[in-house]
Amino acid sequence: MTEQRFRVGIVGLEPGRGWAARAHVPALRALSDNYEIVGVANTSLASAQRAAAALGLPRAYNDVAELVSAPEVDIVTVTVKVPHHLEVVKAAIDAGKHVHCEWPLGNGLAEAEELAELAKAKSILGVVGTQARASLEIEYLKHLITDGFVGEVLSTTIVARGGGWGGSIARRRVMHTCWIALPAPPC
Repeated sequence: MTEQRFRVGIVGLEPGRGWAARAHVPALRALSDNYEIVGVANTSLASAQRAAAALGLPRAYNDVAELVSAPEVDIVTVTVKVPHHLEVVKAAIDAGKHVHCEWPLGNGLAEAEELAELAKAKSILGVVGTQARASLEIEYLKHLITDGFVGEVLSTTIVARGGGWGGSIARRRVMHTCWIALPAPPC
């Protein structure tokens, strides 16, 4: 039996920063027997061309519509900001493409339910990336708990900060994402 190699188009790829460049691209390249990045679409063709050139990708698409309609794209990876998830994911689903979208799927429960229903109706495989569970810090904490270092856990409190919500991304640490080799999704 020959395994299928999935061809991935990325929406929202900024070289040297952001989740797609720092996590998805390395993960997909590490799984090159199963995945091939075929191109990128950004807010402009010039931005997509810069990203494709910087990361050695074969194609820069004019826009999301061109990427999702491309026959060489099997999976659309959505790494843009949350307010754009609905539009991009819906375009991919309407084009019959499988989707990997960074969490959260939508801007609120109603959008997430709408996208989930659309994917189900079209038999599209939709995956929401929840990368924090694979972070080194969470894995280390898991080992401390499993090894009994902290004793019996009765409750937890998490204090977190989501950043400044602005246009810059600090380069403080390596990001991780999970891509796994899967059998061909149902069509």
